[in-house]
Amino acid sequence: MADSSRPISSFGFDTLSDRLRKSLTCDTHDAADNTNKPDFRELDLGSPVSPLRAGPAASSSSSSSGSVSGRTGSGPRSGTLPGKSDSAGTVNNHSGELSVESSPTFYGGGSRTFKSGHTRLDSRGASGGSPAIHSGGSSATSPVGNVLPTGNICPSGKPLKTGMMASRSSKSEVLSLGTGNYGHGSIMRGGSATKSSVSGGENKFSTFSNSSNSRRSSIDPEDLKRLGNEQYKKGYFTEALNYYDRALSISPDNAAYHCNRSAALMCLNRLTDAVKECELAIKLDSGYTRAHHRLGSIHISLGQVENAKKHLCFPGSQPNPNELQKLQTVEKHLNKCTDLRRVRDWSGVLTETDYAIASGADACSQLFACKSEALLKLRQLDKADLNLINAPKFVPSSSQTKFFGMHSEAYLFFVRAQIDMALGRFENSISMVEKAGQIDPRNVEVAVLLQNVRSVARARARGNDLFKSERLTEACAAYGEGLRFDPSNPVLYCNRAACWFKLGQFERSLDDCDQALLIHPNYTKALLRRAATFSKLERWAESVKDYEVLRKELPNNNDISESLLHAQDELKKSCGEDVNNLKFGGKVVMITDLEQFKAAVALAGASVVLYKMSSDLQCSQISPLFDTLSTQYPSINFFKVDLEESREIADSENVRVVPTIKIYKKGSRVMEMVCPSPEVLESTLRHYSV
Repeated sequence: MADSSRPISSFGFDTLSDRLRKSLTCDTHDAADNTNKPDFRELDLGSPVSPLRAGPAASSSSSSSGSVSGRTGSGPRSGTLPGKSDSAGTVNNHSGELSVESSPTFYGGGSRTFKSGHTRLDSRGASGGSPAIHSGGSSATSPVGNVLPTGNICPSGKPLKTGMMASRSSKSEVLSLGTGNYGHGSIMRGGSATKSSVSGGENKFSTFSNSSNSRRSSIDPEDLKRLGNEQYKKGYFTEALNYYDRALSISPDNAAYHCNRSAALMCLNRLTDAVKECELAIKLDSGYTRAHHRLGSIHISLGQVENAKKHLCFPGSQPNPNELQKLQTVEKHLNKCTDLRRVRDWSGVLTETDYAIASGADACSQLFACKSEALLKLRQLDKADLNLINAPKFVPSSSQTKFFGMHSEAYLFFVRAQIDMALGRFENSISMVEKAGQIDPRNVEVAVLLQNVRSVARARARGNDLFKSERLTEACAAYGEGLRFDPSNPVLYCNRAACWFKLGQFERSLDDCDQALLIHPNYTKALLRRAATFSKLERWAESVKDYEVLRKELPNNNDISESLLHAQDELKKSCGEDVNNLKFGGKVVMITDLEQFKAAVALAGASVVLYKMSSDLQCSQISPLFDTLSTQYPSINFFKVDLEESREIADSENVRVVPTIKIYKKGSRVMEMVCPSPEVLESTLRHYSV
């Protein structure tokens, strides 16, 4: 072998070619003589990792470790770690090994790429770290003289520092796959490998392309399941689900993994998915007792008694006593609920549905719908609507589960249609009951409701058209026709009350308003119509009461505030009090109580309030000016509050000094003046009168 005492960086290209030519023609005796020489001085440039075979047989076609024949031969392959490869040279990891956090080791025909910062160790790995790299083309009977000594490659005896290596080239070094003239495993500059043209079009990167599959196969799904179980016990159900998903991605046909996944989904309240996982586990293993019991428990929560029985009492298994007791209790209350609903005992139905839900059927959408139906029939419409909105949302399976003789999914639409019709959502009500009819076309209750909903919707539309045409008597008849099909519809009562009101038949209007509010107590339109009817009947106390409720619900409605002031004034006059009627402009109104004050400052436009005391001299001087300004600015509402008579108002508005003038808009204070001069007061009022 030729002399190689100079560092690699000092060789020129011509010298490198000469050395290559000589290395390919060296004999066995030379190779044996060079065995104990320093690593770098005796480096064979055919491969920096392992030398080529010596002798005349070492040709580029037969002895090159990068050739196709060298990798596809039938003989045993050297260069693989003991116990790590099969006959095809594929790496097999130990069962149960978790290597998620470790970087995988790639063997591609005996070559290996190192990450930056890794060190090379001896072939036995005695020094720790990564195992030695072997050439895949070496024969198992290669002479010892062809094996390079271990250690770093450096000039004789002189360690080569990292900085010196970096100064040679900024490009990284990777091991070639032997496609060039340097033999298998040669160092290539630039950090990228090129594809080679070999017989059959084989890509020599094929071993590396399956690196992600190697990593995945090295993970034991049982370890993932164990980690998931630990998270589940701690109450971290989302994390547990993630581990179960990863286990299933490796072993998708494992029934236990699906069963565990269903448990996590149950705790996350994803019952639809939990049912599917249990069913899949049973499909994979029909005798899987735990999956049957878990599915039975889910069916109890869903109120599906028959399905729960089938899985809890699975042949050859002993059911859980607690689950069995829960099943029997739920079944008892469901049966009672069915009997009471048949005889229209809605109070009893309400009680039994609450018991059934509390007993364990807390995810049963149909029980919540039954409770809403009972509340509707008991004329608690708002509660019925809210209860149905907050009901559990479970997507029913394709099984024909029945509730009260009706398909389970159809019953949900059936109840929703009734509530929507009562709330005046006629179009949506028709849509809901039509869906129920499509799911359960032979059910008599659904068919009757569909006919009634359509009839009520037609009657209401006809009555509205007649009302707009001022054909009020005919409109009353049309609304009455709709009430024949739905005697508990508050919208039809309220609409007919409007017709009676316009016809001057106030007593009839009042009766229909009362009926509408009895069914729907928070029906704002019916309450407003009744308050106006009370005013027409001069029943001021009842009118004030209704208007006060309306003002709390609609504090920014100026019409309601004005009507309340008028009703309050008339009520005081009916009691013999001498008060001024509240009118816009021209007069100053004295406010005596807090409710009247709140209504006054909520009137349309600006409201100016003078806080005074009769015994105060300054108040006596500004009060006449205040009266004069009320006539000059009729678009502004003027009020006075005597603090000696109305301490409640003074405390509410935090008035401590008199005279004080405050200006309000829509109930909110926008300006405050303490002891203002006449000029300032008039200038301010001029601004707010625009």
